Amino acid sequence: MTDQPVDLDKHRGMAAQKATDLRRALADVEAHVRELREREAELEHRMMTVPAASWPEAAVKARHLLNLYAASLPAEDTRHRALVAALLDDFVRLSGEG
Repeated sequence: MTDQPVDLDKHRGMAAQKATDLRRALADVEAHVRELREREAELEHRMMTVPAASWPEAAVKARHLLNLYAASLPAEDTRHRALVAALLDDFVRLSGEG
């Protein structure tokens, strides 16, 4: 008996190995999505509970909300997408970030 673990992946066929790789990749993606949702919920909680101390801080909150709104728009709603993009450009221009 050895202390070395057996690499079972070497004993699988190509199709089984691909299926295993896909399952592993999907599990990684799902874990990252969960983590991202948790971080986003924490951020939004902070945004709701801590009032903005300045216009730039309020603009950060507005940007986040506008991005959420824009993501929910159907692809064919180009007028509202353009309006959101123009407003985000205004935020950049007025804040001196551009």
